[in-house]
Formats: sequence, C-alpha cells, structure tokens
Amino acid sequence: MRIVSLLPSATEILFAIGAGEDVVGVTHECDFPEAARALPALTASALPPAGSSAEIDRHVRASVHGGSSLYHLDADRLETLAPDLIVTQELCAVCAVSYEIVDRAAKRLRGDPRIVSLEPSSLDDVFANITLLGDLTGRGANAERLVADLRERVATLRARTADARRSRVLVLEWTDPPMSGGHWTPGLVELAGGAPVLGNPGANSVTLAWETIAAEDPDAIVVAPCGYDLEKTHEALEALETIPAFTALRAYREDRVFAMDGTAYLPRPGPRLVETAEIMAELLASAHAER
Repeated sequence: MRIVSLLPSATEILFAIGAGEDVVGVTHECDFPEAARALPALTASALPPAGSSAEIDRHVRASVHGGSSLYHLDADRLETLAPDLIVTQELCAVCAVSYEIVDRAAKRLRGDPRIVSLEPSSLDDVFANITLLGDLTGRGANAERLVADLRERVATLRARTADARRSRVLVLEWTDPPMSGGHWTPGLVELAGGAPVLGNPGANSVTLAWETIAAEDPDAIVVAPCGYDLEKTHEALEALETIPAFTALRAYREDRVFAMDGTAYLPRPGPRLVETAEIMAELLASAHAER
C-alpha cells in the first residue's frame, strides 16, 4: 500500500502502528517522528511569513472569509506518488488542507485511491481513528496494542488524579485574540485533574473577550497556541504580559501560567494526546505543591 498523509496527527498514528514504511508523502508540518521529515512534502502554507499572533489571525480570517485555502497542495506530485490511500480531514479549515481540495486533486489520479477523512472530537475518537487506520493498513494488531497501552495510561492517570484538588484551568489555543480549547481539550484537562473553564468540548475553539476571562479568573492557565513550538509559545506569552487584563488575572499573579508546545501536544489529535494530559497533570500538581 502507498499512503499519503495530509494530516500531521495521522502521520504520527501511521508510524506508531508500524505503517510508516508505507507512507510516501506527507505535509510540510509533519515533523514527528523524525523519519517523517525525510518524506516528500505535498503541502505548503499559503499565508505570508509569520508575524504576530494578531497578524496571523487577521490573515487567516481574511482567507477563510474570502473562500481561499490556507494551504497549497502539490497536485502534480500527488499524482506522481500514485497513492492507494489518502488520509485527510474536514474538521478544521485552518489546521490542514481542506477535504475539497484533496478530493478535487484525487479525481485526477489513476487507480481511484481511497480517501479517508478523520474527524476526532474526543480522546476516544482518536483511539477509534488509530483502530481505523490499523484496519485499513493491515496493522490491526499493532493498532489494538497501541490503543490498549494508551487506555492503560489513561486509567493510571485517572486513578492518580481522582482525589486531586480540581484547579479551574483555562487553555488558550490562541492568544491574540484569546481562544479557548475545544474538541478533546476540556477532556484532557479533566483527565489531568483540572476543571476546564470556558472550553468547548466536542466542538471548535471559541474566541473569548478578556472581560469574560476576567470574570472566570481561572486558577491556572495553559498557553499552547496552535502551530507554535515552545519558543514561539514563549514569545506569545511575552506579548500577553503587555496586556493589563492578562496580568491582572490571579493565575498570572500567582505564577500558575504554563507554556506548552502547540505543535506537538494539545492541537494534534494523535497518540501524544495522552502524554499531553500526563504533562498537564504534572504542571497542575507542581502548582499545588508550591501553594
């Protein structure tokens, strides 16, 4: 089987279940595991060079409003790779190349490849996607073992945090404007021993007003802008520190604002979501220990 993965989380899943050897093309954002970086990249960003969070948001909103894609797809290279299976998504026009563009490009291909769209909204959905890709690639047994291992880690973490003091946690998946975590993120906060505030479980992230955040005044804040590595996340955090409404929050004043890698963890619905919850649990536990 020849597989093209147009979703970084799908690339991680495919390699984790032993199907990496069948992957012949990925996106420009597929950076894990390291072997994925060596594969042909079929996409590129259509946005201008990255600026501030606010500038990126303006470009994204203008593109979406104007009906333009945020990504270029190399349809000629896709045709050359002749995939049997293309893995994509319809969940978010901002997160990856759109299903419509992929479907249009696939119609040019010989051999009628199968297109599979992954649409997870929860951690259980991610586990179901792992199982699905295992079945489609002939790695069903590997997928079952991976899901069993991840569920065991979830059960261990749930037991460890069952009696934890439930800090009210705000997750910011963007900083200017502030946007709360949706889909699987509130569930990860609960798994980590926190109580999510202003989240949107099972649905898209929500843009928040600083007045709304101030009214909630969360105990802790996790900052993990989508697509930002840890260095860029710290830059976004520095920008937040110039906003009086942010520095007035109790979480900031009491040093309970945490930065997380927004490329590796929270926004990427793959096997590392369990690690995300484990890291978040450690952060919340350390915050309690210091009080």
